[in-house]
Amino acid sequence: MLTVDKETFEAEVLQAGDYVLVDFFGDGCAPCASLMPAVEALSEKYGDKIKFTKLNTTQARRLAIGQKILGLPVIAIYKDGVKVEELVKEDATAANIESMIKKYI
Repeated sequence: MLTVDKETFEAEVLQAGDYVLVDFFGDGCAPCASLMPAVEALSEKYGDKIKFTKLNTTQARRLAIGQKILGLPVIAIYKDGVKVEELVKEDATAANIESMIKKYI
């Protein structure tokens, strides 16, 4: 799973031609921390079919706001620089994330 930041987000996510999953998380976000192992497990399972990235919004606040990330956790899928789907807060469960991934692979 690739860690992106404000310098690499555009190249790794927005300019990637294929589908890219972004796990938006923040420092001190307990739901984010508990979800991370599930997302990392999904990246091992589906990483050959979809690119998995994660972005710490605490360190990239303006970028997160620009992507309309208003609450955490958020799991989003991008294609050709456009966010095509996202799961926010309590909807961001391992089962829902896997279902969302399956739509795009």
